[in-house]
Amino acid sequence: MIDAPSPNHDARPDGAPIDTLVLHYTGMQSGEAALARLRDPEAKVSSHYLVEEDGRVFALVPEARRAWHAGLSFWRGHASLNDRSIGIEIVNPGHEWGYRDFPPAQTATVIALCRDILRRHPIPPRNVVAHSDIAPERKQDPGERFPWAALAAAGIGLWPGEAPEEARALPTLAVGDEGPGVASLRRTLGRIGYRVAAEGAFDRSLALAVTAFQRHWAQHRTDGVADGETRWRIGRVAGLAEGRVRSAQTRQAEARGA
Repeated sequence: MIDAPSPNHDARPDGAPIDTLVLHYTGMQSGEAALARLRDPEAKVSSHYLVEEDGRVFALVPEARRAWHAGLSFWRGHASLNDRSIGIEIVNPGHEWGYRDFPPAQTATVIALCRDILRRHPIPPRNVVAHSDIAPERKQDPGERFPWAALAAAGIGLWPGEAPEEARALPTLAVGDEGPGVASLRRTLGRIGYRVAAEGAFDRSLALAVTAFQRHWAQHRTDGVADGETRWRIGRVAGLAEGRVRSAQTRQAEARGA
């Protein structure tokens, strides 16, 4: 852990819980540039931690303070997620500068850091989210190359597992569609935590929420088209989030206990 204090923070609201963990990519050409920006008082942005590609971790803002990483955001009925979250910036050039896989050393460090944070704060798995989940109309990070499944296998967040073959036979839903399938899609995304209108045809706003979901939990496509596999995964994540479905990790732990 390398101390690199940022001035870009303030007090959390009185009584605000720390119950959300938000993962970002830096989206800049180098880690050095990202670190400089996160510490620049003129930029007015920061996170609690920055993880370099070689696994170095920079501590920027104390967890008790509000870092300025989430911006306009929403998750599970709460807006302004800076108030209640811890933010981790992960060095990657992102979609604008040559998006690439996250190196193993970096991923291992992110896992270790997340585990430490989860030991200190009561953050439920359903609240380990991407920047794109809480701001789907503005953000893409950390994106579809981020190894969410590896984090879930380490006990961090949720992962739906492999979709059964029959899931692929579910009808595809896309912009312009209407009917019970679209209504169900809206309800289920809302149960997961996304801000989606309760009613209406499949519009651009819903497509952006589906795209955000795909970047996190259905990485086989990221176009906002809800094919059968995406629809199955949406239902599966909602079930995991609500405790109606047990994860593979839970089943394995139970088997070991037996």
